[in-house]
Amino acid sequence: MAKKTPLYSKHVEAGGVIVDFGGYELPVRYSEGILAEHTAVRERAGLFDVSHMGEILVEGNATAYLEKLLTNRFSDMAPGKVRYSLMLYPEGGVVDDVLVYRRGAESYMVVVNAANREKDFEWMKAHADGVVLKDISDETALLALQGPKTKEILDGVVLPEKYYTFLENVDVFGINATVSRTGYTGEYGVEIFVSNGDAEALWTKLTEKGAPFGMLPAGLGARDTLRLEAAMPLYGHELRKEYFADEAGLDFAIKTDKPDFVGKEALSRHIPEYERIGAFVDGKGIVREGAPVFDENGAVGLVTSGTVSPTLGRAAAMLRVKKERTGKLYAEVRGKRLPLEETPLPFYKRSK
Repeated sequence: MAKKTPLYSKHVEAGGVIVDFGGYELPVRYSEGILAEHTAVRERAGLFDVSHMGEILVEGNATAYLEKLLTNRFSDMAPGKVRYSLMLYPEGGVVDDVLVYRRGAESYMVVVNAANREKDFEWMKAHADGVVLKDISDETALLALQGPKTKEILDGVVLPEKYYTFLENVDVFGINATVSRTGYTGEYGVEIFVSNGDAEALWTKLTEKGAPFGMLPAGLGARDTLRLEAAMPLYGHELRKEYFADEAGLDFAIKTDKPDFVGKEALSRHIPEYERIGAFVDGKGIVREGAPVFDENGAVGLVTSGTVSPTLGRAAAMLRVKKERTGKLYAEVRGKRLPLEETPLPFYKRSK
């Protein structure tokens, strides 16, 4: 049976169309529709419930533990910083992609994907050495306010100045919160952690503050079109147990010069055969996840994510394709091969 976030009743009140996602009942869209929600985030602001994400506290000999467990480096990370990382299987595939928040010298919070929460926690416990792990997901709500009007909506609230930094014990309209300069949309925005008991009050307050700026509540549909335009990977699509981590275009988060981490040995022996690239459909048609991709000689990979980009007005897709390929690429949709136009990632980048 799917779980409900603390904001479930707010979604129903706002006309949310509820679906099962990662074991949670969440809105895929609201009454105004995905396109309107997407546009609101790009031009004004959107409010997301991402309370289904998991939060795991790591304390004790935490830095050494995370250095060994994850691919990125944390020994040089100052408290108040956030860092993206991968968690790997020994064979080099991906357990999950995570965000690591350094709260103190040996205190961290690791944010994991909803569908992977239980698996991740068990994996982290299986590799625990000198640390205390606590899953606080069921007592933590997470709201994401994203878009160029975010600062104006949060007028009077102390915000982190730099991307991938956070502040704890922030007064957000009378509610104690952790505020993080992070997001999954490619826009300026924040993510706000509060206790479950404060979630509805914060949602109501942000809705009131955002209304004069044209802010809309935004669901899973807009979240997906926004993250695709920003070329942000999604576990189960661009990242999987079966795909080597060094084929995802995330080398910035894989520190192969570290002494060791789970999966390092496998990656050191691996010669990447595939890569993640972007492509537009050259003409009419839409390509979706799982569509096979061909070059002039045969099959070379598949579509990992694909839809119409509302901002650009074109069908876009991320592909996992062989590095060695020849000529133009095509995606097969219902027996018809649609020509693709390779393009650099991300598809969309906000102007500063």
